[in-house]
Order: sequence, then C-alpha cells, then structure tokens
Amino acid sequence: VQLQASGGGLVQAGGSLRLSCTASVSIYSINTWAWYRQAPGKQRELVAHITAAGSTDYADSVKGRFKISRDYVKNTVFLQMNSLKPDDAAVYYCKAEKFGSVYWGQGTQVTVSS
Repeated sequence: VQLQASGGGLVQAGGSLRLSCTASVSIYSINTWAWYRQAPGKQRELVAHITAAGSTDYADSVKGRFKISRDYVKNTVFLQMNSLKPDDAAVYYCKAEKFGSVYWGQGTQVTVSS
C-alpha cells in the first residue's frame, strides 16, 4: 500500500487547509486511517483517527476545528483543518492500518503565520 499525502502549505492564522491522502489500493480494504503531525523538536502526535465503521476521534487540541473524512471513489482520506493556529504548524503524516500492517505517507508541511 502506498500513500500520497498532499495539501499542505502556508496559511495565515484563522485560515483553512484541506490535506489529502490517496491510497494505491481501495480504501475499503483499510481498517483504520489516521493523521499525525510532528513539529520541530516534538514527538509525532495523533491528530485524528477514523475506523472502517466511521468512528472518529480527535486530539483535544483540534476538536471542533479539524475533521477527518473519506472518499471511497477517490481512495482518499481528507483532513479538513479550520481556524488554524500557529501551534498547528507541523509536518502532517497520514497512516493506514490494514490487517496488522502499518503504512505511512511521506508527510506534507503545514505552516501557519501569526
């Protein structure tokens, strides 16, 4: 399984971005999806998670601002990020789990200017 992440960029505080993670296989075969982020000097942290059944979970710091969703036709998982803050700046990674195997996308940089 290959994952291609995209959508990062530079945005002003308060703005929005939508990250995409496109899989090389049908996402019906993926058990869970997640978005993580890693800021310089910090550990990688879980941002959002969605199960095959559609259950979602979010880090407290992004609840109410970020939304994870899936498009089965495009084999893509999205992370809609609204009301961005400078603290949201990081490299964002998508992760897929399929029958015990874990796959990571290459990361996409999000920069938020204050």
